[in-house]
Amino acid sequence: MPWRETRDPYAVLVSEIMLQQTQVERVRFKYNEFLERFPSLAALASAPLSDVLRVWQGLGYNRRAIYLKRCAEEIVAQHNGIFPATVQELQALPGIGPYTARAVAAFCFGVAEPLIETNIRTVFIHFFFHGHDKVSDRTIMPLIETTLDRDNPREWYYALMDYGAMLKRLHPNPGQRSRHYTRQSRFEGSNRQLRSRLLRQIMAQPGITVKQLLEMVPAERDLVYVNLEAMQREGFLVKQGRGYRIFDGPTDS
Repeated sequence: MPWRETRDPYAVLVSEIMLQQTQVERVRFKYNEFLERFPSLAALASAPLSDVLRVWQGLGYNRRAIYLKRCAEEIVAQHNGIFPATVQELQALPGIGPYTARAVAAFCFGVAEPLIETNIRTVFIHFFFHGHDKVSDRTIMPLIETTLDRDNPREWYYALMDYGAMLKRLHPNPGQRSRHYTRQSRFEGSNRQLRSRLLRQIMAQPGITVKQLLEMVPAERDLVYVNLEAMQREGFLVKQGRGYRIFDGPTDS
């Protein structure tokens, strides 16, 4: 995993955002491609969103690409390009939640704060909650804090993650006994798939109209309109006349 070979917070943030709900092998390929195209915060911040989304294709959950670009823009604009090193500052960035903030702080700056993700959750449920179902993260977190290696949180958390991945292969997944466990919804036939298809066509043909989209993407007209409006609110798209294209900056508004 190449992101474990660096302490560059930009590179680690890219990996953490990519790894959300995405298989490691797919991320391994895209991670290198993304960093080759956008090697620094400044490069990502100044890139057109359409370019970022093109490189992101294949990872799914395109909203994460927008959050990542907005993070880069904010760090360049508000922090003079210097990556925030505290959990509080990191969590204030667009789209960054408690886990991602603590992961970047631990892996890059040695900040020892309790954090939880699926594999870490698996380890603690397996060892401390035999016979228990619906185990909450609130119950697990004090155990994580008590056992945390405060001198080397980076290696400790990596070890826990690897151990949790191994436990999933050896035992019926203990993580399924978490109160927070949910199965990922199937992609085929989902609204996520429709959004992905719409976005792909708009990237390929900037200015494409709803009529043209309906000829290329099989879906109900009302559902297409609902998704186009949502993607405008989320910062993906801008409408010009009857057509849609990727929102590449304030001059498009």
